[in-house]
Amino acid sequence: MTDLTGRRFAALIGDGDTTSGITLHTIWGTPLGLEVVAMPLAPGTTHYPSLTPDIPSAFWYERALHDLYGVIPDGHPRLDPLVLPHIDNGTPLPRRVMGTGLFTIPHGPVRSGVFESVEYVVETPGEDIPHVNVRPFAKHRGLEVRFGAMTVHSGVMLAERVEGIASVAHALAFSHAVERLTGAEPPPRAQLARVLHAELERIANHLDVAVKLADAAGLAVAVARFGYHKERVLRLVSALCGNRFGRGVVVPGGIRSQPRLAPGVLQPRLDELRHDIQADAGALMGTASFLDRLRATGPLDPDEAALYGLLGPVGRACGLDLDTRWRHPYDAYPLLKHDSGPQRDAGDAMARLQVRWDELDQSFDLLRQVIELLPDTEDTLRAPVEPVAGIAVAAVEAPQGEVLYLIRADAEGHLSRCAPRSASFHNLAVFSHTFAGDILTDFPFIEASFGVSIAGVVM
Repeated sequence: MTDLTGRRFAALIGDGDTTSGITLHTIWGTPLGLEVVAMPLAPGTTHYPSLTPDIPSAFWYERALHDLYGVIPDGHPRLDPLVLPHIDNGTPLPRRVMGTGLFTIPHGPVRSGVFESVEYVVETPGEDIPHVNVRPFAKHRGLEVRFGAMTVHSGVMLAERVEGIASVAHALAFSHAVERLTGAEPPPRAQLARVLHAELERIANHLDVAVKLADAAGLAVAVARFGYHKERVLRLVSALCGNRFGRGVVVPGGIRSQPRLAPGVLQPRLDELRHDIQADAGALMGTASFLDRLRATGPLDPDEAALYGLLGPVGRACGLDLDTRWRHPYDAYPLLKHDSGPQRDAGDAMARLQVRWDELDQSFDLLRQVIELLPDTEDTLRAPVEPVAGIAVAAVEAPQGEVLYLIRADAEGHLSRCAPRSASFHNLAVFSHTFAGDILTDFPFIEASFGVSIAGVVM
């Protein structure tokens, strides 16, 4: 949600406990960057006025705060458990849709195939989907508590594992928060290497969405081809750093090691990969049976998307221009030329895929520029990071959209608070709003088109 001053609601994060007092940190995106507004609650206070009636995108944030901190947002429209499981006391599941012949289908949390643990409670008269409840609690791992025993130097290893498909993005957001707190400035070569790995991660994620959409349509050849291309990207990343997911590269202050492939080896492999992806994408987007399943499927109204401040390809498919790389450039992005961010306005599964194809092309263009800018000689890879007490917040653009980290550290460099927020958490709150006239067989297309990671929803 964006107010009249141009501020965008980005997150609501808690800190402390009810005995000593909880502080609610509201994070806003502004034209100048992220702004944190702290609202301390007096010791013992368990109630506060809900933000959701005025800021709909705070809906899930306040449910999570209620689960984890026990604070009650007075006036919240539906305070169901989100992070914690629903207690089965023998009573029927609460229904949002009433009428003759309606029944409920609990879809998950254990599902066939390779899917993360999430339960979709579908309310249906048989084929149409009037409403879906999302219950992601089975994936909750208590990572925020685990961060509390780490230092600003070791915490990056856990950040890489918060949302495995966006390991580089999470490591970057965590490291940027540390660097903002300590004043460390990564050297130029490190900034270029960070962008190199971030864009390769983006390509791999967008290809994964194409795989899942093709699989939903039963197009075995397309599944195999795009799965093959994704594997080529992951193996290229492994050749660059020794890890298929780019883990171990980004650290506070810079990078741990330089890319292992020379520019003269890397660029031809990227050119070949781009040519093959474009050829297969052209064939897929010329398949009528595939396009028919995407057009007008899972639509989101642009006004609603703006109200909720949707992030990444989901938001850009509704005409929103929220890309942290260009709104608030970081690392080597200020050095790179780019066209205006890929945007569509239909807001459906087709538009979400088209945005990803556009971003794939853009990523290959950015990678070429990065490779041309990489210096021939080795230089410093990391700036020193000296412990400083304080609080900081930073954001980067993951393949799914903006991921941000709020950290609080002491003078010895130990984390007393580290709260990640992924784009998956922010976007999945509106997943149930997309079922306007859709039927059960549309479900896998809508889910795949969102491209979310449930691991990033409840941590």
